[in-house]
Amino acid sequence: MIDHFAILPCNGLDKCAGLISRELALKLCESAENEILCPVFYRVSDKKYNKIASERPLLVIDGCLTRCASKLAAEKGLKITKKIIIAEEAKGHGIKLNDNLRITDQEQSLLETLFDELNKNDDNIVPPPSESAMSCEFLYETFQNGKFIFRIPKNGEVFFNENDCWAYVIGNRARIGVTDFVQQNLSDILYFTPPEIGAEIDQFGELGEIESSKSVFELVSPVSGKVISINEKLVGKPELLNENPYELGWVAEIELTKFEDDKELLIGFDKYFEIMKKKVEEING
Repeated sequence: MIDHFAILPCNGLDKCAGLISRELALKLCESAENEILCPVFYRVSDKKYNKIASERPLLVIDGCLTRCASKLAAEKGLKITKKIIIAEEAKGHGIKLNDNLRITDQEQSLLETLFDELNKNDDNIVPPPSESAMSCEFLYETFQNGKFIFRIPKNGEVFFNENDCWAYVIGNRARIGVTDFVQQNLSDILYFTPPEIGAEIDQFGELGEIESSKSVFELVSPVSGKVISINEKLVGKPELLNENPYELGWVAEIELTKFEDDKELLIGFDKYFEIMKKKVEEING
């Protein structure tokens, strides 16, 4: 059972998903000794809530893909233990949320289902992620096309897939991110949806989403493994991807499970450099 958690819900009470987020948080607090971090008061007066959040694991309940609660947690430097997005949960359970501000029978059914799933007495609650212990020092090669300058890491520890994602491998861990081609092609990045801590990812599986005003990019993992850390700063400041998709805008860290097999389908700097140049030239003429 979720016990002694700090719960940060969505404050979007103008949408059905936000209402469900609030009601789920209240129900969890009524059933156990959890405490709600009020997102409205937390923005203006955080002393009380910082103390609660520092003493308890954090459950974030976002209403929709805007992820206001997750962004607030990132702004406050909080480490998210578990996160759910009501709109995504509804989709996964085959429920279409209504457009009004009333919780109907189907929304109530979803609420009860999520409550039961969160209240299971099992090992589904992932412990808070530890601080990243990886130290990645990149060496770059650059090329220019018009006004755009592209950097590509040329370290021997960095591997790429043809989906423009990289993995910096040290021992049995890898830090994952996207290349300059992705961030410059997307232009101004507005949102970042991270993977969940503890998620088991297959090679070429989805490792989060990056969204700009132009399109949505699904990050395709170069390697297989378990997600052990995410770049929490990126949740609150997705523009870090535009500033620097390597040192600042990395996405997640993975504990590798079958890297020797994965390597067969990865490429190194030389091949990726040529692939990226060709893609840029095709787009920009």
